[in-house]
Amino acid sequence: MEMGDQEVPPAQQELEMDFTSFLQETVGSALSSYGWFILFGCILLYILKQKFSSNFSSLLASAQTAPADPDEVVRRQEAVAAARLRMQQELDAQAERYKEKQRQLEEEKRRQKIESWESMKEGRSYKVASPISQPQEPSASTSASSSAPKPKPDRRPLRDAGYNPLTGSGGGTCAWRPGRRGPSAGG
Repeated sequence: MEMGDQEVPPAQQELEMDFTSFLQETVGSALSSYGWFILFGCILLYILKQKFSSNFSSLLASAQTAPADPDEVVRRQEAVAAARLRMQQELDAQAERYKEKQRQLEEEKRRQKIESWESMKEGRSYKVASPISQPQEPSASTSASSSAPKPKPDRRPLRDAGYNPLTGSGGGTCAWRPGRRGPSAGG
């Protein structure tokens, strides 16, 4: 007998048919019940694989390209330290310039206060024109003593000296009443 002429026994054929029908029923019912979930899960897995595989491969590549030469590592560390030192020196120089500028501004303010005080003692106007182009901020100690309160203009009409807007149109009766509660009458 040849290999191609062998027939499959009927018990094995029945077993294969049972297995295929079982697969069709199980897979078919699972796909009909959870098909959309399976599809979206597969799409999500594909997107995650694409995203993390590129990050993982770049991470591996960067780890493999790390310099193995100790002299190169030392040179890089020295270059970083020199750059940090240079940046710190620049920052210190800027801080010194700022302090000097603030010191000059304080000296100018102090000088103007002295001039104002001396002119006030002599009876002249104590407001001195400031040669500084920057607007000056009033401090708490100078604003109370140097600025005199200005009188407020009289807002009452001249023809009716007894007019009070809180009492209504006429005279001394209290005509104000709270508005009604409820929704507004707008349209």
